[in-house]
Amino acid sequence: MNQILEHFKGDKKLWAIVFALSVISLLPVYSASSNLEYVIGNSTANTHFAKHLAFIVGGIGIMFVLQKINYKYLGGFSLFFIIPIIVLLAITLAQGQSIDGANAARWLKIPFMPAFQTSVFASLVLYIYLARQLSKMKKDLGTPTSDAFIFIPILLVVGLIFPANGSTAIIIFIMSIIILFIGGYPFLRLLLFGTVGISIGALLVFVMLNTDWIKSNRVDTWKSRIEVFMGGEDVEESYQNRHAKAAIVQGGLVGKGPGKSALKQTLPQSSSDFIFAIIIEEYGYIGVFTVILIYLALLQRILYISTHIDTYFGTILVLAVGLPIIFQAFLNMAVAVNLMPVTGQTLPIMSLGGTSMWATYIALGIIISVSREMKTKDELQEILNKQKEDEIYNIA
Repeated sequence: MNQILEHFKGDKKLWAIVFALSVISLLPVYSASSNLEYVIGNSTANTHFAKHLAFIVGGIGIMFVLQKINYKYLGGFSLFFIIPIIVLLAITLAQGQSIDGANAARWLKIPFMPAFQTSVFASLVLYIYLARQLSKMKKDLGTPTSDAFIFIPILLVVGLIFPANGSTAIIIFIMSIIILFIGGYPFLRLLLFGTVGISIGALLVFVMLNTDWIKSNRVDTWKSRIEVFMGGEDVEESYQNRHAKAAIVQGGLVGKGPGKSALKQTLPQSSSDFIFAIIIEEYGYIGVFTVILIYLALLQRILYISTHIDTYFGTILVLAVGLPIIFQAFLNMAVAVNLMPVTGQTLPIMSLGGTSMWATYIALGIIISVSREMKTKDELQEILNKQKEDEIYNIA
């Protein structure tokens, strides 16, 4: 056993959390995916379970490979991929409205390859790119040059995703602002950029509501979801919200037991967007608090690793790829318990596997790679003292 563990480098506690989330996800996914079999007629629960397991194994494999890569090379990779990913987003948005009945503006279908969500990988590339630019342009942040190299890619990525996947675009925009704020970008510049971004978004919504210039959009769906969430006498509660609430009520303290959910057969997206409601129904509040604690433990490791790295890029990189995972997790939970409008965001690792799941494993693999170079407090203090000595020597 020890010989096997020796091959898993980096933060052992983070590895344990990832394995825990991966294993715990198996039973809820197997149970909830029966909805796809009996209601939609899409394969069998066993098939979806095998698919999810394959994504987990593949994801762990991705992490295993990434742990061996020096994280300092990733900044250059993001610089190389930022333009191609923007081009892929444009192609995805322009290719049409449906692929096998699904919104094509979210998915890119390449011959001889399965369709995948370009927005998922675009967000990851963008976050790494921002960490790289914040590190390389640290002394020039707030200049017209830094504004151009940082804000233009954000606007292009968010703008190309927004018409077809508004919630994802908004999340990417918010996380980008948070990353820039953490990285020390001048506050007034961020405030101005945020105002410009919100204004452009409002303009796009106006255009999509009143014209057909942007065909691949879901603005009517967003409007409906917000109206349902805000409530009102003339607005009927959505089918999803009613059944999610019913599943939560059925759960109680200890739940109905593994596989015994009744609402999984009637709750749409029970294996993905609303799997948190099924977890509550089957495992009760005890199971839910366990899941929440695991995500909080993941957040703790992200913060711990980010504060025990001696490079600015390493610190920002960990936060840039790690915080969005936590943000998405708690956003998914908030939607399931009706604290927010439906967003279509999955519960990281816990939901039925897909490109989003692998993107999560890639992000975690990057954090593992960074964690291999963690320093103790004494080592960090020694490095800091050495830097101060060098500064004094250079001044003298």
